[in-house]
Amino acid sequence: MTVDSLTEIEPLKTQAIAIKSSFYLAMRILEPPRREAMFAIYTFCRAVDDIADDEGDRAVRRAALDEWRYDLDELYAGRIRPRAGFLAAPVRRFRLDRADFEAIIDGMSMDVEEDICAPDWEKLELYCDRVASAVGRLSVRAFGLVEDGESELPTGPKLLAYHLGRALQLTNILRDLDEDAARGRLYLPREALEEAGVVNHAPHAALASPALDSVCAPVMNRAREHFEQADLVMAGMPKSAAKAPYLMAAGYRSILDRLSTRGFAPPRTPVRMSRVKLVGALIKHAFL
Repeated sequence: MTVDSLTEIEPLKTQAIAIKSSFYLAMRILEPPRREAMFAIYTFCRAVDDIADDEGDRAVRRAALDEWRYDLDELYAGRIRPRAGFLAAPVRRFRLDRADFEAIIDGMSMDVEEDICAPDWEKLELYCDRVASAVGRLSVRAFGLVEDGESELPTGPKLLAYHLGRALQLTNILRDLDEDAARGRLYLPREALEEAGVVNHAPHAALASPALDSVCAPVMNRAREHFEQADLVMAGMPKSAAKAPYLMAAGYRSILDRLSTRGFAPPRTPVRMSRVKLVGALIKHAFL
């Protein structure tokens, strides 16, 4: 999807867009209104992410993100622009917080302003919060983990968004090293590179280093810690409301496990979710 085509998103096409997501099955098992809300959240994320990943002029991409900010202005003022119409019902029904949509755009803006390369842990944390945990804060409302009419996120759902969002994003970073490098980006933290003795932080040079496994190890460990904390949070939640995040966690944990087995030395073969783990999680949680 190009920047130009982003103006053509139609409200009824959210499922067609969401079906391409790794999380489609987790969204699909939800009750219809919650499912439609998740399709809408994903569609918004896909639209602004495509802007960030477009290879066009930065000023054009910046303006495209600003257009989405304006759409949010209008939506939350009760004046719905056609392009953002697919968000109207979920925002109203599940009290989706505008600040979280704004945070997602802010995260995409980080990629538009510069090709992120070897950020320090603090910057990487901010990035993960914006592009992943903010999505989680929207999603926990759609999952049914927040009582109707509750404006503030309770501690449990907030912690789930925090930990699961970061676990998923760190797994993405490890999975997509070569794809990101092709865009001139390297999300591996500067501290991990330096501790492993990798002095050239240019993406392709860093990925060719024989010390890359050592660079990725702390990122993998942190992802595992976030998965474990997310599991602890979900263990105290109603199983029927936590079934979608359980499925998301199971699928992405299988990616992390496969990355650990494969290692990071080139050539890096693509890694995908384990269908066995996904089906097992589906059987265990989908019918609660």
